[in-house]
Amino acid sequence: MPPKKAVNTPSKRPRTAPARTAKIFKSEAKPATQNPIKSGKTTSSDVAAAAGVSRSAVSFAFNNPQRISAATRERILAAAEQLGYTPSTLGRMLQAGTTNSIGVLLPQRLAQILDNPYYARFLMGAGQVCDREGYTLLLTPPLRDSVLKAIPYAAVDGFVVCGLEIDRGEVAELDRRGIPFVLIDSDRHEGAPHVEVDDRGGAREVARYLLELGHRQIAVLSIDPGPDVATRGYQGPLGRRLAGIGDALADVGMTMADVTLAEVPATRGDGYRATAGLMAARPTAILALSDVLAYGAVDALRELGFDVPGDVSVTGFDDLSESAWFRPGLTTVRQPIVTKGRIAADFLISAIRGEDQHPHQTLGTSLIVRDSATKPA
Repeated sequence: MPPKKAVNTPSKRPRTAPARTAKIFKSEAKPATQNPIKSGKTTSSDVAAAAGVSRSAVSFAFNNPQRISAATRERILAAAEQLGYTPSTLGRMLQAGTTNSIGVLLPQRLAQILDNPYYARFLMGAGQVCDREGYTLLLTPPLRDSVLKAIPYAAVDGFVVCGLEIDRGEVAELDRRGIPFVLIDSDRHEGAPHVEVDDRGGAREVARYLLELGHRQIAVLSIDPGPDVATRGYQGPLGRRLAGIGDALADVGMTMADVTLAEVPATRGDGYRATAGLMAARPTAILALSDVLAYGAVDALRELGFDVPGDVSVTGFDDLSESAWFRPGLTTVRQPIVTKGRIAADFLISAIRGEDQHPHQTLGTSLIVRDSATKPA
């Protein structure tokens, strides 16, 4: 049974005073503040009102401070800090038409890229220039296995394009959109800057070194050329490196048909897995076209019971930092990876600023002889 409500018995005393008292109480309880808290996000208009300036002055304070006096800018920044205001990065980019960011358009998925120390060295060089020039660096891997699809989603001012050939759709798309770009390790494109190394000369030198040691049973552990090799042939750095090996073989009356060839992704694990198959041909030397593939080959040879270099010599290409203290020290071709990244970023930022004259630069390579190759037993 619900409880009974209390019944208020009306008082017979006059009730005029309480009403007056309530009115006085409401007036005294009203908070006295000059800047009531505003709900919602603080805007540039709020900062302008607090600092006693126009919205344009607020914009100048954050984007173009030389347009206003130092005192005015300090007053605006103090008001912005008090109100918790930060300018919209997206809005600033839309207004300025620039992102102050460059993208590195990558040919492989991010997991594969990060598994290859070559890219850490390359990005170090590019990052040094970005730090100096006030740019950020955005890695842009394929989107749903398509580099072409990734381009529209990258909010950047231009691209460093790694390992893509000029006849691919990505290069044509960048041309069509008018986006500045620099090609790395591809064939030359007259409408864009280009940076490469002497891949052919470097591969010729290391192959000649193995041949001069007396090796004739040679296996080549190659970077995967991709699915189009049957129709397009070997292109870019891989094509040039294989051509360099062919040059050295020709000097001793041999051809590429006389070597065993394995083509795998450029990871240590893939180099390891491919080496067991290569050893069926009993090579006395494995010429790997990247250092990480050479590391994997040495790992596999040790597990199979072969001594390096006593039973099998191994060489690489890149001269990554690990190659000097790898055991045995890796004989390899040195390419200036950090310098290549630095020049690429320099060329791109110059192109973004309209200073570019479409320069092309080829960097030299050198043979670094260590302990992983010797005369065949």
